[in-house]
Amino acid sequence: MHVYRSPEELLGKGFSQTVVTIGTFDGVHKGHQTILQQLKNKSREKQLPGVVITFDPHPRELLHPEQPILLLNTLEERIQLFERHGIEHLVIVPFTRAFSLLSAEDYVEKFLVHYFHPAVIIIGYDHHFGHDRKGDIHLLENLQHQYGYTLEEIPPQVVEQVTISSTRIREYLAKGEIELANALLGYPYSLSGVVVSGDQIGRKLGYPTANLQMGDSRKLIPAEGVYAATAQIDDDQLCRKGMLNIGYRPTFKGKELRIEMHIFDFSGDIYGHRIRIYLHAYIRPDQYFESAEALRRQMDRDKIAALERLS
Repeated sequence: MHVYRSPEELLGKGFSQTVVTIGTFDGVHKGHQTILQQLKNKSREKQLPGVVITFDPHPRELLHPEQPILLLNTLEERIQLFERHGIEHLVIVPFTRAFSLLSAEDYVEKFLVHYFHPAVIIIGYDHHFGHDRKGDIHLLENLQHQYGYTLEEIPPQVVEQVTISSTRIREYLAKGEIELANALLGYPYSLSGVVVSGDQIGRKLGYPTANLQMGDSRKLIPAEGVYAATAQIDDDQLCRKGMLNIGYRPTFKGKELRIEMHIFDFSGDIYGHRIRIYLHAYIRPDQYFESAEALRRQMDRDKIAALERLS
């Protein structure tokens, strides 16, 4: 997959015509995957490059900072997912104030047509663009003869599925309903970052943990609790089984949220290494125990439960 970090990088690449679709694609979930398949099918039919146009940061971060959105994917996760789904060309458009002020007509002429030379634009009926979101599918229809492209509408039921799925995934994650979220995503939800030193409490209990320092503060962290999880260290493709705790460690009067992964049957030193943790099943809420020993006994039961869910 070819990744372009700005539309200017396309200039001089020899793209005379393309098939394009546009969206934030946060989650790249099953609804999005239907759109990506539509793009690939049309690209093959027309024998033209298929291009996904996406944005970073999420437009809502700039346009509605008072209503911050927690992301299902970091940018790098989105890139990996697009590649996994066979996208040929991905253009990441920096969403700036200047870009947001483009009129709808300039968006079509000076952005879409100038950089992408679209032969086909695949778009949903509810897609809006340009300053004050005044551009829509009707404007694109009115301009298609002037600029020589055709429109292919994303089926309304797919558009609705995208909206509903994105909302439900966030709701499921907020409630710890990880299996329902994963079913809509089409893959296990993950958290990633660098392993940092902690208080060594887990080690004293016989359950040493890798403490995760998140790589992107905008990433949605699921509900507090214990999860059956797997982990990849650095670029190792091996997924190691374990259990993840998200919480404040109430037994030890913790005051900050911790994300701690215990990897079963593993004793390596991974401080400073990157780790990606995949959440597979929710086991129990984060809770207070009367003693460290009571917590250790519960962790013994958690391990059994996690192994059962991961089997």
